[in-house]
Amino acid sequence: MSAEAASAAERSAYVAGVRAGERRRVAKAITLLESTRADHAALAQAVLEELVPFTGRSVRLGITGAPGVGKSSFIETFGLHLVEAGHRVAVLAVDPSSPVTGGSILGDKTRMERLAADPRAFIRPSPSGGSLGGVAHRTREAMLVCEAAGFDVILVETVGVGQSEVAVASMVDCFCVLLQPSSGDELQGIKKGVIELADLIVVNKADGDGAAAAERTRSQYAAALALLRHASSAWSPPVLCASALVGTGIDVVWQTVRAHRTALEASGEFASKRRGQAKAWMWSLIEEGLHEAFRSHTAVRERIPVLEREVEAQKTTPAAAARALLAAFARR
Repeated sequence: MSAEAASAAERSAYVAGVRAGERRRVAKAITLLESTRADHAALAQAVLEELVPFTGRSVRLGITGAPGVGKSSFIETFGLHLVEAGHRVAVLAVDPSSPVTGGSILGDKTRMERLAADPRAFIRPSPSGGSLGGVAHRTREAMLVCEAAGFDVILVETVGVGQSEVAVASMVDCFCVLLQPSSGDELQGIKKGVIELADLIVVNKADGDGAAAAERTRSQYAAALALLRHASSAWSPPVLCASALVGTGIDVVWQTVRAHRTALEASGEFASKRRGQAKAWMWSLIEEGLHEAFRSHTAVRERIPVLEREVEAQKTTPAAAARALLAAFARR
């Protein structure tokens, strides 16, 4: 068998396995997308091209919140509720990459043991790689693979450590922010930029002694949101209470996610949002490609160490060094 025929056979095997919903093949396809090897990248994009016609029909929900808010517990309880209701759920859980070592723990399957064991669910922890919003480098492509595999609800969990959440909000249909009881008054709610991105806010841990505090927090944030200008003319973000521990409020959260989609579809905003996201993704990939081309350009690569030393020694300015590198790149 020729190399070309072997490649075509491998591509077909990936496509068939993903379309059949084989979790192992889905996982391997995402690993292929995340690989930095050129041959893997070429194969991954060829597989993705064949899968694209089978994508776009899922509910894409982003979930964020500060550490300790109970994101993993909430997602597990929420995911179990969905699979029991007949859905197939994929969780793209992004672990923070260490700024020192670059490594990640990737422990979300450990934190979501019951959901991970359910054959109707698929959990994929991926390193953030330092990307904005704690979103893994290939999260968008991973989402498409999961959709092609028949998962009709895609949950994207962000790191939630104060980085910009614009990245995840720009790839999902509905963006949910989790809060803890007693997590701030109205003024803090207005000042937190992530709140402005939210389509839905959920105060978690609304159980036991925390129930009253959760309701106070819900009321405070609802009042704060009333003072903000919302991105959608068809939807005003509600603030709900829920408990991942005992399961209360979970069904209402899902009903609200569905109501949000219905409202945006009726207004035409849903289709417009998906088109805008696709265009933004294209430009993101262009910027990524230009960055790689710039760094790999022979003249640029040769001059970078010299100019870096000159900038460090204050023999030239960063602006002058940047212009010199860009000029070298332009002469290619």
